[in-house]
Amino acid sequence: MKKTSVIVITLVILLLVLSGCGKAPELVLTKYSDTFFGTFDTLTQVVGYNKSEQEFSEYFEKIRARFEELHKLYDIYNDYEGINNIKTINENAGIKPVKVDKEIIDLILFAKEWHAKTGGRTNIAMGAVLSIWHDYRERGEGDPVNAELPPLEKLREASNHTDINKIIVDEANSTVFLADKEMRLDVGAIAKGYATELVAKEIMSEGFTSGIISPGGNIRVLGKPLDGMREYWGIGIQDPDKMFIAAEENLLDTIFVNNAAIVSSGDYQRYYVVEGKIYHHLIDPDTLMPGEYYRAVTIVTEDAGLADFLSTTAFLLPYDKSRKLVESLDNVEAVWVMPDGKVEATDGMKKLMKSHGATGSKAE
Repeated sequence: MKKTSVIVITLVILLLVLSGCGKAPELVLTKYSDTFFGTFDTLTQVVGYNKSEQEFSEYFEKIRARFEELHKLYDIYNDYEGINNIKTINENAGIKPVKVDKEIIDLILFAKEWHAKTGGRTNIAMGAVLSIWHDYRERGEGDPVNAELPPLEKLREASNHTDINKIIVDEANSTVFLADKEMRLDVGAIAKGYATELVAKEIMSEGFTSGIISPGGNIRVLGKPLDGMREYWGIGIQDPDKMFIAAEENLLDTIFVNNAAIVSSGDYQRYYVVEGKIYHHLIDPDTLMPGEYYRAVTIVTEDAGLADFLSTTAFLLPYDKSRKLVESLDNVEAVWVMPDGKVEATDGMKKLMKSHGATGSKAE
């Protein structure tokens, strides 16, 4: 498993017990939580306020089952009987269109749309390059003494096969065709968040309206906490220098939100070490090397798929361009952690941060 899959969770849920005053809410429910492992190679935590444990368990099982379905569809490494997934599309590059489920069509169209809107820093057609880094990283993790970097000429050759316009989507026939036989899709920068948003919307429509879904730290907050004490959920942002995040003092900050997604990208996630230097998994499409502008970037917005996509995009842009992009988008806020540890945040994000006076308690 990748480092981030088992050990590192970008964000930690803080179910802070904060006192509040004023009129008691009409509805106060009991908090339940459970976890499952394996989908999107990470641990998924579900927290909810429900009338009973049985009610929570029913919602939890629906969430788990749906994540399993989406994991199989978006998988680039494994085959599943009776399923055409992203791996199937890659295997048929330059050969033939592949008929796929709507969830794949929609994800690809979403990724292409936002690639065009944001300058192309996050590109699901980068699979040929990312697969090389993946292989070298896995070998380096298994044999640290002999860890090495991919040859730049090999990366440059692979980068010739990353034209996102050669992903041909036929919505009428529900097919995807890669017009370049050497092209490979890698949806790792979006799939987990996109799946989380799908699951969140589906389960909310069924009545699960106060909770948190957090696959590996891609947090999606549903509604508000119905505990009678808080008005907002408190979500901890991990300090890149502190890997053990159970204690609040190890957090970079806490933000208070409802009905939002919070996603971080950072150099402390999937990585390996070559000659004493860390090489992480967020690859700059220009240099073909890991981005070095930040330690971490956290995005807050309404949609988990967009938050996932933008966290990578913002991480791979220099600060002036990164901030300009974020501030050009509606209902998107960000925190940047610089290489020297300095923290920058949008004005809207500051209003959500504990360090700037935000709180989850009810107004007096």
